[in-house]
Amino acid sequence: RRLGKVPAVIYGGDVAPQMVTLDHNELLKQLAHEAVYSHVLDVQVDGRTEKAILKHIQRHPAKPQILHVDFLRVSSGHKVKLHVPLHFINEDTSVGVKKGGIVTHTMSDVEVLCDPSKLPEFIAVDMAQIDVGAAVHLSDLVLPEGVEIPELHLGAGHNQAVVQIIMPRSAADTE
Repeated sequence: RRLGKVPAVIYGGDVAPQMVTLDHNELLKQLAHEAVYSHVLDVQVDGRTEKAILKHIQRHPAKPQILHVDFLRVSSGHKVKLHVPLHFINEDTSVGVKKGGIVTHTMSDVEVLCDPSKLPEFIAVDMAQIDVGAAVHLSDLVLPEGVEIPELHLGAGHNQAVVQIIMPRSAADTE
């Protein structure tokens, strides 16, 4: 770490886990891009390239320093479970906001299950037709083909709201 390197491990698949060393500054530059967290990455291990996803990052609690990184090997045909960011579009022009409502986000990402080749960079949530008092739930998300939300999150009583538009309370309402 004193030499500007970050220890990492790549594991999974039929191959034994391997230790890898990454350049700290280059890693920080790459982590600044949102896509790194939800893309299949090419990791150089002993002169060969392996396909992997970023599984965990250990950061220093007070400094902008990466302490350790975990990568999970992926292969086509084996589904992966990963958190994908949500992008909310048409928030400012939605029906509910035009009536004076406030957008309340309850999720910023969602866990999906898919083949690594179909892993989306993000999932767009269109807010244009959402009115005051309405919400977009997990089951309402438009997912790319081959991508699904695990049943654990969609079972009875688990269809969580992703975003909603509420009317702010005013001083007159409380009186």
